[in-house]
This record gives sequence, C-alpha cells and structure tokens, in this order.
Amino acid sequence: MKLTWGPQEDAFRGELVEFINDYAPPEALGGKDWIGTATGDIPRWARDWQATLFDHGWMIPAYPPELGGRNATPLQSLIYQEEMGGRGIPRSVHFGGYAIVGPSLLEFGNDEQKALAPAAIRGDTIWCVGMSEPDAGSDLANLSTRAVPDGDSFVVTGQKVWTSYAAHAAKCFCYVRTDTEAAKHKGISVLVIDMDTPGIEVRPLRHITGSAEFAEVFFNDVVVPAGRLVGELNNGWRITMGSLAHERGGLWVDGVASAQRAIDDLVDLAQRRGRAADPVVRRQLAELHEEARSLRALGYKGFASFAQGSSSPEHSFMKLATSELRQRLYEFGMDLQGPYGAVVDPDRSADGGRWQHAWQISLAATIGGGTSEIQRNVVATRVLGLPRG
Repeated sequence: MKLTWGPQEDAFRGELVEFINDYAPPEALGGKDWIGTATGDIPRWARDWQATLFDHGWMIPAYPPELGGRNATPLQSLIYQEEMGGRGIPRSVHFGGYAIVGPSLLEFGNDEQKALAPAAIRGDTIWCVGMSEPDAGSDLANLSTRAVPDGDSFVVTGQKVWTSYAAHAAKCFCYVRTDTEAAKHKGISVLVIDMDTPGIEVRPLRHITGSAEFAEVFFNDVVVPAGRLVGELNNGWRITMGSLAHERGGLWVDGVASAQRAIDDLVDLAQRRGRAADPVVRRQLAELHEEARSLRALGYKGFASFAQGSSSPEHSFMKLATSELRQRLYEFGMDLQGPYGAVVDPDRSADGGRWQHAWQISLAATIGGGTSEIQRNVVATRVLGLPRG
C-alpha cells in the first residue's frame, strides 16, 4: 500500500517548501539531531527565524494568523511537521514558550494572561517552565514548591531543577503546591512569575556535552501577585495535563522524521566506512528502517483516530518508541566508526562528532516530555488496562 496526498495537501507542501527556500537561514538548515548551544542561550538567528515563521503564518499553522498560523487543517499540520522534521529544521530552540506556555495560557488564562501568548509563540518573550523538582522529576503530583496566600499575593518557596533556559527567561510558568492537605494532584496551582522578582536564584547546570541550557531555580520567599494565578486555585493538575499534552502531541512526528533522516545518513556512513557489504550491518540497517516505517504507520493510525474526534492511544506509545529508537540509531553510528566511535574529534570522528553528540543528547530525550519509565506505566494502565502494581 502506498499513501498519497491530495492536490490541496500537495499545494500546501509546495507553499511551505517555497517559504523555506526563500527565508530559512543557513543555521536552520543544518539538519542537527539536537537543539541547544554550549552557553544555553538563544542565538539571534533562532529568534529571528521564529519571528519570521510567526509573521508568515508558519509558526503553528493550525492557529489563526494573529497567533502565528494560517488556520491549517489537521492534515496540513501533519504535513508541516513531517516536512520540517524531515529536513531537520527547528521552529525554535525555545520549545517551552510556543509549545507549552502559549497553548496553556490560551486555554486556561484570563484575558490579561491570554495577551501574553502571542509574544511567547513568536519568541519575543523567553519563558521557562517550572515543573521538575529534585524529588518530583516525572511524578508531578509529588512537587513540593509551596505558594502560600498572603493578602493579595502568594509567597513562593522551593526549588525547581532541569529548568530549560531559566538563566535567560523573563518569565516562569511555575507549578506550585497551594494546598498541602488535599490529595497530591488536587493541591497544585500554576503561577506566572517574573524571573527578576527578588528571591529568585538561578544556577546553570552543565551537562555532558558542555551545554548549559538547564538550571536549578531556587525560590526564597518570592512574592507573586495573586492575579498571576492561571486558572482556578488548586486546579493546576488539569493545566499540568494540558501542558504535557501540548508538549507530547507532536513529538512523534518529529521523532519519526528525525529517525528516518538518521537512518539514511547511517547508510551513507556505512558506505563511507566500507561496512555496507557486511551482512550484520546490512541486517541492522534493515531492522532500523523497518522499525521507523512501522512507527510512522502507527502514528498515522493514531492521527486518523484523533482527527475524527476519537482517542489515539497509539500516541501514548510513540514518544517512548521514537526516543528510544533514536538513541539506538546514534549508538549504531558510533559503532560503525570502530575505535573512533568514542572520540569527539572533528579530525577523527565521523561527521564532526555528530553521532557522539547526538547519542549524548538522546539520553535526555528519554527523560524530557515524560521519562520512558513513566510512558511505560501510561501505556500499561491507560492503554492496555493493566492493574497498577
């Protein structure tokens, strides 16, 4: 069976490709397997590119023009994500602003908070998302950062960790505990916190690649106006689920597209390294290709259900499967290099150390957006209906 697109979809793709050819900066065309910089900042070219996408209706195509879109259909949105992912073109290096904060403010915020969404989506305002904590990484119900009402304000005390771009963010979309007596998931609220508020301390975290886009954030009696509460008090769990849905909703498309791009490059690497005739290598490449194609088909199946208003349990599995597949792909790229697979040296490692760097970053991909362990629990309990242990 061969899947084909209709004339409207082909015209949409053609318009997108024309825009990319006319406007995409060279830095966006590198086809990198990861996004990030050594300093953890957001480079000027990336901010300009995000603004250009917004201004031309290509930032979130399904949104109306005033929010950086063109009222695209679900099918057109899928084409957009596949085309961008297949070319390795990032929309932004500031994922949280357009994919989590903007949609959450539009869905749950008051009028004043909704007005913050366009700048978050366009990239004019840099946001960080305060979810993970030392004792509540993927288990958000265990978060302990407290916000205590005090007249017309909240006083926030606690710590967040692995907070992307906190050192450069103007605002934090922060999940806090506002009721310590209620059930864990019922005592959570969300606050919009200005990062220059007295009492906030940011400590960058440098990981194995040398990048420092993560940080620890400490809140020491930080006073936040009560009007910064998003949605209803103690109803943050609903916003939490919405935020994670926004984050994970399109990850499978980019995951599959990136995996297929990596497989094509692995074939090229095997040929350059004289390994293409090795039957073991050929079998491994074939198995990886087969897995990527199967995941694409499964993603399409889930998308068809979603577009028709039904649930798409397939997508609960897709994030888990694509992130772990990409980890294996980059590791295989290191294996093909033999002894130099462990060396990050542009004179010795293949493709300027691409496979080594991508593998290091891929370890984080099985954590961000919900760890693989959490995803397996979700699939087991919510999809397969298995009892909780």
